[in-house]
Amino acid sequence: MTTFFKRLWKDEAGQGLSEYGLIIGLVSIALVGILMVMTGALDTIFQAIADVLNNAASGVE
Repeated sequence: MTTFFKRLWKDEAGQGLSEYGLIIGLVSIALVGILMVMTGALDTIFQAIADVLNNAASGVE
């Protein structure tokens, strides 16, 4: 039984996949944090874009 655990401890198969998973998790947490901080600015930008498109569709400049 101990040889099984020793072999399992030294086995590095799948290590790269778990590291990629951790990196993806950290990047996603960072992106969510950035988006939460920039919510007001993004709302302003998208509202300005919507106003320009609405004005263009109605023919008002």
